[in-house]
Amino acid sequence: MTQQSKSGTVIRGTGVVAGLAYGPARWVVRQDVLDPGAAGAAVDPGAAGAAGTGTATGAEAAGAPDEAQVEKGRERFVAAARTVADRLDQRAALATGVSAEVLSANAVLARDRGWAKAVVKELKKGVAVEAAAVAATETFAAMFARVGGRQAERITDLRDICARVVAELRGLPEPGVPDFDAPGVLLADDLAPADTAGLDPAMVLAIVCEHGGPTSHTAIIARQLGIPCMVAAGGLAAIADGADVLVDAAAGTVTVDPEEGPARAAAEADRRARAAAADWSGPAVLADGHAVRLLANVQDGEGAENAASGPAGGIGLFRTELAFLDRAAEPTHDEQVDLYARVLAAFPDGRVVTRTLDAGSDKPLAFAGMTEEDNPALGVRGIRVDLIDPGLLDRQLDALAAAGRRVGGAQSSPWVMAPMVATVDEARDFADRCRRRGLTPGIMVEVPSVAVAVDRFLPHVDFLSIGTNDLTQYVMAADRMSSDLAALTDPWQPAVLRLIRAVAEAAGRSPDGRTIPVGVCGEAAADPNLACVLLGLGVSSLSVATAALPFVGAALAGATLEQCRELAALALDSDTALEARDAVLAARN
Repeated sequence: MTQQSKSGTVIRGTGVVAGLAYGPARWVVRQDVLDPGAAGAAVDPGAAGAAGTGTATGAEAAGAPDEAQVEKGRERFVAAARTVADRLDQRAALATGVSAEVLSANAVLARDRGWAKAVVKELKKGVAVEAAAVAATETFAAMFARVGGRQAERITDLRDICARVVAELRGLPEPGVPDFDAPGVLLADDLAPADTAGLDPAMVLAIVCEHGGPTSHTAIIARQLGIPCMVAAGGLAAIADGADVLVDAAAGTVTVDPEEGPARAAAEADRRARAAAADWSGPAVLADGHAVRLLANVQDGEGAENAASGPAGGIGLFRTELAFLDRAAEPTHDEQVDLYARVLAAFPDGRVVTRTLDAGSDKPLAFAGMTEEDNPALGVRGIRVDLIDPGLLDRQLDALAAAGRRVGGAQSSPWVMAPMVATVDEARDFADRCRRRGLTPGIMVEVPSVAVAVDRFLPHVDFLSIGTNDLTQYVMAADRMSSDLAALTDPWQPAVLRLIRAVAEAAGRSPDGRTIPVGVCGEAAADPNLACVLLGLGVSSLSVATAALPFVGAALAGATLEQCRELAALALDSDTALEARDAVLAARN
């Protein structure tokens, strides 16, 4: 929505990486390659009209193309797709962390045989190869939209890859982010991961997208790069390319043509503050000396070693599924042991929390017999995969136990947590399996049934980790990948914060007399202001992307525990996520 302020039009959205930036708006330029009528997707000689138009030409009536024409079109498509995939692989090799992961995944999409088969199907209708690529892409996009959840997020990736392939077919420059001759603010309807991963933080002062959600690839990569970022900024198209804008991602606002002097001063002050925060090197301690366990989220051994070279006090979320998703067959026992041992060894004396497979039809395992589901977020995912492949979890726990024995010391009894636990029986069964192997069991708190009855789960586990991304989507009944619902899936939602407080309070007085550690490993913990609120709610540890560690640590160093509790009270006393965020920002400033 838009509103008027003294300095100009103010557009509101959802801030996902805090920061202030002032500069000229630069729009992502998308050549109109996905419009068959404007894409040069003219009909091949003797072929049909543009795909998806529902019209036919005299050529179509003359008959379908022969096999040689279809094969020529297929070869052109495959060659162009291979070129695009190779470029993505090259960028992935130069990137790190989530950026490298996303670029590699998109390269796999570009080489997908199913896409090529769908293109051939369109070619047989007599359309040109460019139009066939567009039509095949839209077929998959429609299917992903029906599935929803994380699959729906892939639509942006699919269309971006298609645009690159069509540009290659037409001999045009690859579409994407414009060249910046001076620092500016990047605006886009939605930014493809392949574009986000290659951004230069020295030139891109901030990112603002009209679509996207708080947990989209764009948001996650922007956080890794340390670029202020907003998503779900409705009405962004009203901003002209070149217009001066002031982006306040913490407040979730974009101000068009603000008063120049104050805007520059505010942006420069924020830049200095963020530069100082980036130099923070730990340890994580509040202003009153209260120690905080500040941990890193990682996906492999390299990520763990990078985290260990910085201020991380350990690992709060090791996403093991990323080692499985690109495999046609389950990794062997020895392969898994090697992977897990490398991660554990990165912090020989620190805490390392491993999450068992968080897979599902939105993140399918080729070898687990998973089928497409209408709503993956409510389907067979996380610990529920044990229902369709009962041995998979046990084999993973066996490998984790062996890795712990190999590393020894503080890692001899690795901390392991299960995702998507919803019942006490599931928690009890998982904990029993872990303890039989000498593992320390915990569960994710992301299904509301656990949060509202957490006292029934506490006797069976040794720790809890709150996954705010999924907990928020389930509490608010809003798909976390829907840009239209980004305001609902904002982790500042007071209802979500109240549940987090209830979980933390219950864990502090477990029925059996123990104090159960409660961490947060979702994206919420990477927001420096929200991190203070979470500590005020009673959370005992925070786990964030490695790139976010200095910013969170610096923010914590400027607050006492009592101040964190006061900030938490302000957020809890709000009715909306926007009110909660604004109340905390006002108090901190």
